[in-house]
Amino acid sequence: MSDISSTPDLSGRRVLIPGGTGGVGEGAVRAYLASGADVVVPTRSLERADEFRSLLGAAAGDHLHLFEHDYTTFAGADALVTTMLDRLGGIDDVVAPIGGWWHGKTLWEIDNADWQTAFVELATTHMAVLRAALPRMTRIGAYSIIVGESASTPIPGSGLVSMEQAALQMMHRVLTAELQDAKRVFLLELGPVKTRHIPTGDTAQITAEQVGAVAVAASASTSPGAHLQLHDRRAADDVLARLGGAK
Repeated sequence: MSDISSTPDLSGRRVLIPGGTGGVGEGAVRAYLASGADVVVPTRSLERADEFRSLLGAAAGDHLHLFEHDYTTFAGADALVTTMLDRLGGIDDVVAPIGGWWHGKTLWEIDNADWQTAFVELATTHMAVLRAALPRMTRIGAYSIIVGESASTPIPGSGLVSMEQAALQMMHRVLTAELQDAKRVFLLELGPVKTRHIPTGDTAQITAEQVGAVAVAASASTSPGAHLQLHDRRAADDVLARLGGAK
């Protein structure tokens, strides 16, 4: 298994993690804090910020920065990044575990509210954060988009999730073509993940902690951006081993 304790040193790096208060996002936040990075996590309210700080416990030290911001619109995401630049002086890395699950209807049963919530709003949020943050990132870091394996595998009854995640997969491919190595963009495609919300399951499942470890390893490496498939623990171990050798 991977040795998550051998965390790279990212002291001085400034990392934005929209969606960091979620189950998968928590793993990324903990991993970057353990690396010594300054981590910005936007929350909906000061009460939610206090709850998240309490959840992190001892890990929530001076390097954790909780900003009360709505980043789901173009204007909101731009305001979030502007606040980060003003307070921290820059932005080096972004990890975007933005999203949620949706299930229960076939495509022909979907109404406008479903479409707006499960596809338009999530895709817009990813686009808003990308356009606000990527141009202002330094070249030393990485932008990591996190999706589920529904990006590649159609799931009946969750078609909107599959479609939105596939759109993010294409976002990564287009970014790779447009950037031409000017900046590094990764796509982390996850299988079922053990989180605080889903603490039990198959022992082969990847954990939120492993997702965070891979994101940190990608940031610390000099590896070009790539599509990293983390469908289970063994796959995550293999990715960590490859990234660990790309210093």
